[in-house]
Amino acid sequence: MNRRKKGNQILKARAKKANAKLSGKKKPKYICKADREKMALEDKQNNQDILNE
Repeated sequence: MNRRKKGNQILKARAKKANAKLSGKKKPKYICKADREKMALEDKQNNQDILNE
């Protein structure tokens, strides 16, 4: 691989990484299982409170 091609390859890779950092995150933040269960219980309680009123 000649020097010019290698230099261009490195610059393209850096640009790609920079663009990836700037773009928005696609995945939602991970919520652990215990927190998911806690949130489900809170929702269930809120729904019961609304029905009781």
